[in-house]
This record gives sequence, structure tokens and C-alpha cells, in this order.
Amino acid sequence: MKPLRGECTIGLNRIYLLFDDMEFATTYHVCVNKLVLEQFGTEISVIPSTKFVAWKAKEVIPFTADMMFLQTLPYPQFSFDLTNGMWEGTTVTYVAMQVAYHLGFQRVILIGVDHDFKTKGQPNAEVVSQGDDQSHFTANYFPKGIRWQLPDLETSETAYRLAKIAFETTNREIVDATVGGKLHIFPKVRYNGLF
Repeated sequence: MKPLRGECTIGLNRIYLLFDDMEFATTYHVCVNKLVLEQFGTEISVIPSTKFVAWKAKEVIPFTADMMFLQTLPYPQFSFDLTNGMWEGTTVTYVAMQVAYHLGFQRVILIGVDHDFKTKGQPNAEVVSQGDDQSHFTANYFPKGIRWQLPDLETSETAYRLAKIAFETTNREIVDATVGGKLHIFPKVRYNGLF
């Protein structure tokens, strides 16, 4: 991740656990899942990034001057204007795509979107972590005793397709530089070839 230092970046959920190793903090930070905000809101509130968080979780995260609240809409759509609300698409990555669009980015490069989870079960079901997290980039992402929701990959793919259409019809693009990864909606690019 170190080559990204100096680039404009959007981090998600608990990416701040890597800030020391990366040697930089992301420019922006997006977190909309209420369970994540309930359990880690205090940690998220102090990261040195402009934060976009869900309005529905306003009671569980300490407010800071660099925090923007996002209103969640209940129906599938891509939001070209975040002041009108946005659909979460069951994944914070989709919300970040809408944030990137709203901020005016012409090209979005996805990094670390594995689109694959070791923990299996009913999509959106709330579970309690039973030990080291094997579904995220570090074992302490959702450590033992932490509540989280199982992914809904099918709905996420619906959301990603909406983002792809929205970007392409306005002469913008989303590409995927994830090494490996099982998401096949966006054109793949070589991570090392970006720098």
C-alpha cells in the first residue's frame, strides 16, 4: 500500500488498522454499517481523515468537525448527488464509489476488494466472531466476540453493476487492481503497473 502515499485515497471500515504499516492515513474514510460504527465508532472518529458515515448511526459515533453524514435510501439506485441520499448496496465499497463520484473522481481504482469471505452463512445474518478473523485482511479485524453481518455478495454485485453503468455513461471509469480477488465486474488492471 505504500505506493499510494501521496495519492487521494478512500479507506473503508477498519482500514485504519493498517495505517502504521502503510505509513499514511487515507484521505477519506467511509463507514456505514451500524454494527461497525457501534463497536468501533470511537476509533473511527479519531482517524485523521474526512469521514463519511451513515446518519442512522449518528447516536453511536462521536461527532467530529471532519465528519459528513450520509442518508440511506431503501431502494436500489446509484446516487449522482449524495445530498439526496444513497443506497448502500449491502457493501461499503459501493457507498465509497458513490462518494468518489460525488467528489468528482474520473477514475476509481479498487484495491483489496477480494469479494470472497471464509465465513459462510445466510447473507446479512448477524454473527458473532468466534476467534481470529479469517475473512478480512487481519485476524483482529473482527476479533472474538465482535458482532458483524455476513456478506450479501449477490446484492453487492447488483450495486457494482449500477456503479459501472453510472461511471461509464458519464465518461468515468472504475477499474480493479486487486491482486487475486473474485470480483469480475470491473476491468482488471495490474497493481504494480499503476506506479
